[in-house]
Formats: sequence, structure tokens, C-alpha cells
Amino acid sequence: MSLPPVDETKEPAAISGLPEAPSARPQSNEAPKSPAYRRYLKRQRRRTLFIQLSRLLLLAGLLALWEIAARLRWVDSMLTSKPSQIFSSFRELTVEGDLLKHTWTTGLEMLVGIALSMAAGTLIAILFWWSTYASKILEPYIVVLNALPKVALGPIFYIWLGDRYSIYGMAIAISIIVTIMMIESGFKELAKTKLKLMESFGATRLQMLKMVMLPASVPNFIATLKVNVGLTLVGVIMGEFLSSKAGLGYLIIYGGQVFQMNLVMVSVCMLALMSVVAYGVVNWIGNLLMKKYHYEG
Repeated sequence: MSLPPVDETKEPAAISGLPEAPSARPQSNEAPKSPAYRRYLKRQRRRTLFIQLSRLLLLAGLLALWEIAARLRWVDSMLTSKPSQIFSSFRELTVEGDLLKHTWTTGLEMLVGIALSMAAGTLIAILFWWSTYASKILEPYIVVLNALPKVALGPIFYIWLGDRYSIYGMAIAISIIVTIMMIESGFKELAKTKLKLMESFGATRLQMLKMVMLPASVPNFIATLKVNVGLTLVGVIMGEFLSSKAGLGYLIIYGGQVFQMNLVMVSVCMLALMSVVAYGVVNWIGNLLMKKYHYEG
């Protein structure tokens, strides 16, 4: 019995009459979306847009009410200022360059304070995790420093560090204690669940720190950084109130002394804008780190 001739142009699966392997067929990475799921996504997008528009309308309504109340003399504009005067002062300060100089000074002080407090706080938290003996000795002092009103340290920093560096001292003093407590708490939670296997294989503490503790603490680092944005800015402004010759805190004090509420309100608005920008940058960095270390959510 002779075999039929083989067509060499055909694929092996076609020659043998077998169905093609599933891997040979093009596959879509995304599952098809059902009509109900598409409707759900559309409702979610519409709801998000409605929330954003509502926020803008609320802000516009408050500003309009403020302007009307000042124009109709429901409130004294000498004490509260009004949006039109604030905008005029903002434009004047921007053209003269004063606002940019003061904003840059405060922003730089905030960035340096965040960097130093995060670095020092993380190192101290690692020390507490590394040495239980050191943790038991120093933790009561951390609790006392956390309860201490930091504004009381302002004159001490001014004498020790001078009028310039005392601002950084205030910024770090306010944020470093919270940094230590949050990161150390995260380390303790991780130690309960993720280190048992490595301990059973005889891993050193340095190996556990590099391979488990630091990568697994990324969400905790991001949360601590978000908290430090506000705390460090508070410390910077408090330091500028006490000793600065430039910065938004200095501008607020000067505006209050010469009874120019426009300067005060412009500075407060710039602080709010700076906080929003800083929080947005931290959130963006956090999303990148979460994707890099394969965290979801």
C-alpha cells in the first residue's frame, strides 16, 4: 500500500490532520468586555467627572460669595481682603519677582526638610528593628519628643543653628518623630509575617533587610512621605515665623505687621498650591515605585 504524496508547503499540523496548538493561534491580552461592564465603566467615568466639576463649582461659589460679601460690606475687606484684591496683589508680586523668590525659598526648605527627615528617620527605624536593646532604651524618649510641642524648640534652634538653619531644624524636628514611628511600626508588622522562612534558612539581618524588609516597606514609605509633606511644610512656616528674612512665612508675618491682608492671603494661597503640587509629585513617585515592586491597588 503506497502512501499519498506529501505537500511540503503545508505546516506539520495540517499534514497530520491534527488541530493547531493553542499557542499557535493569536490570542488577545484583554478579555472581551460585556455590555454590562462597559456600562459600569461609563457610569464610573461620568461620576468621576461630576465629582471634579462639583469641586470646581464649590470653589467658584465660595470665591464669588466672598467677593460679594466684601463688595456689599457684609464683611470688612480690610480684615478679610477679597478675591479681586488678592488676584491684583498676586499679579503685582509676580511681575516684581518677589513672590517667586519667597515661594522658591519656602519650597527649597521644604524639600531639604523632607529629604533629611526621611533619611534620618528611616535609619533610626532600621536601628530600632536591628537592635531590640536600642529600641527598648530609646523608645520612651521618642514618645516624649512626639508629645513635646515643637514650637517650644524654636528659640533653642535659633540660638544653636542661627536664623537660617534653624528653619531646617524646625522642619526636621516636626517630621522626623512621625517618620520613625510609622516606619518602625511597619517593620514590626513585616517581621511577624515575612521573616520566619528566612530565619529558618539562617539568613543574616542584613540579608533580611535588603531582600525583604525594604522592598516590602515601599507602601509604608510612600504613606510616611505623604504625611511628611504637610508636617515638614508646617515646620518650615513655623521656622520662618521665628527667624526668616525670606519665604512665604516671612511674607505672612510682614503682611500682618503692616496690616496688608492681601499679602497674607496671597501667601496662604501659594502654600495651598505648593501643598497640592508636592502631594501630587509624591503620589506620582509612589505609583512608579508600586509598579516597580509589583504592588497592586
